[in-house]
Amino acid sequence: MGGQRNGAASSSWLSQFWFSARRTKPLNPPHNTTVAINHPDGLTRRLGLFDLILIGVGASIGAGIFVVTGTVARDAGPGVTISFILAGLSCILNALCYAELASRFPAVVGGAYLYTYSAFNEITAFLVFAQLMLDYHIGAASIARSLASYVATLLELSPVFRGLPSWFGTGEEFFGGTVSVNVLAPVLLALLSVILCRGVGESSVLNSVMTITKIVIVIIVIFVGAFEVDVANWTPFAPNGIKAIFTGATVVFFAYVGFDAVANSAEESKRPQRDLPLGIIGSLFICIVLYIGVCLVITGMVPYNLIGEDAPLAEAFRSKGLKFVTFLITIGAVAGLTTTLLVGLYVQSRLYLGLGRDGLLPAVFGKVHPTRHTPIHSQVWVGIVAGVLSGLFNVSVLSHILSVGSLTGYSVVSACVVTLRWNDRHADDRVLSRWTSPWQEGVICLIVVACCGFATGVSYRYDGSFIFMIVAAVIAILSISALCFRQSYRDPPGFSCPGVPILPAVSIFFNIFLFAQLHEEAWVRFVVLSIIMVGVYAFYGQYNAKPGGMDDETIVYHSAPTEPTF
Repeated sequence: MGGQRNGAASSSWLSQFWFSARRTKPLNPPHNTTVAINHPDGLTRRLGLFDLILIGVGASIGAGIFVVTGTVARDAGPGVTISFILAGLSCILNALCYAELASRFPAVVGGAYLYTYSAFNEITAFLVFAQLMLDYHIGAASIARSLASYVATLLELSPVFRGLPSWFGTGEEFFGGTVSVNVLAPVLLALLSVILCRGVGESSVLNSVMTITKIVIVIIVIFVGAFEVDVANWTPFAPNGIKAIFTGATVVFFAYVGFDAVANSAEESKRPQRDLPLGIIGSLFICIVLYIGVCLVITGMVPYNLIGEDAPLAEAFRSKGLKFVTFLITIGAVAGLTTTLLVGLYVQSRLYLGLGRDGLLPAVFGKVHPTRHTPIHSQVWVGIVAGVLSGLFNVSVLSHILSVGSLTGYSVVSACVVTLRWNDRHADDRVLSRWTSPWQEGVICLIVVACCGFATGVSYRYDGSFIFMIVAAVIAILSISALCFRQSYRDPPGFSCPGVPILPAVSIFFNIFLFAQLHEEAWVRFVVLSIIMVGVYAFYGQYNAKPGGMDDETIVYHSAPTEPTF
């Protein structure tokens, strides 16, 4: 009898888990609506289109524009410009998918997590959040240490601060490298966290000032460098062949990551259904133009094989005797790192806020300050996590497991666009199958596209047979064809991503292709973190989740404000 009761209890628990994991969040049509401004748990709507574009640019362009361009150019040569164009085009595919969902969903926090919750199910959304959040935590700590190093360098220009100890800004290792102490990085994180806690207005002003500063500096660098270009340095254009250009594209792809921060600003946007798509695409376009300009300048100033590795752009201008531009580049790097870190902390707190509201995390994360209208508890938490990591550990050693969350999130968002366009998730009279429903058949096709992208990426990475890559690509094309001809699609309200389902499917294929280029430890991280978070969900999330978000009686919608954006 006891064994039967235990078996029944186990079966009941598994049934409950299966039922909870498959829950979805109802998608309420936005109709240009937002959470009420005077709601105690709502955020303040202060961000116009210009602010959103600057958030996207601030999140994407950091010190990488002064470093990544040069390091990739050493392999790809002047063809690094094509690498950035290819990576930018790939990101445009992702950006178009984000833009459609941002205009289609109610203007509340959540981004990729929210889209996944509505398009797929609860546990998938929770896993997407976990993968993204680990990227954000490690990335914030790494950026904070880099920023501290740059700030310490600037401080040492003054005689008062000359000779600062290494543990202050650059980091000093103890206990055989297990601990790497950096005092300045947590201090900078604390200052930015305080600014974010004070309100979106204050943080938006800082981000705007710093982002405009670095854009102006980059434009000056491009303009001054253009007069030092020797077109002879652009020959040969692809010294190491086409493959080096494609490999470079897989590296520089991550220099564009950050435009999704605009989607996470939905609840603080004045006109979300109009401004979010424009902010996402506009910020990405600006980044592409700036990256191309820097690539042309650095490869034209210095032969590709003589470009420096640590600070390539600064060294190029120093070799031309333009030391004042070198100083500007340092200022630009500080501004770039500051905005990237600021926006990263901002996005993290909004994602925690969304899960706190939905009950997948403790309710304290879902609290908003009644007068500041900021998620102070979530903001303090992400500041503490980043502060501990940056102050005690050399997080740069974890850089090879980064970008898993971004690529995973982008792929799932692209899949969300396809699934939410289907006329009926569960049944379609045009498509009859004995074994699966049309919705399940469509999801299987999307998974096959992703698997083919991974197989192609692995074959490319390890110099596998070209025939194997062709077979994987053909299977992916057949799956995309099935999506085209065995599903019916409707046009969404608001901004519409073109070429559905082909464009989102191609986006998934290339994202997972890039996933395959990551270090093997990144793959292990993906699997291990997923297993751990399934356990967290099984013992906490499934019992506390509220798919409707805040209590029904506390959610109020109203027409978005009509005041000017700028």
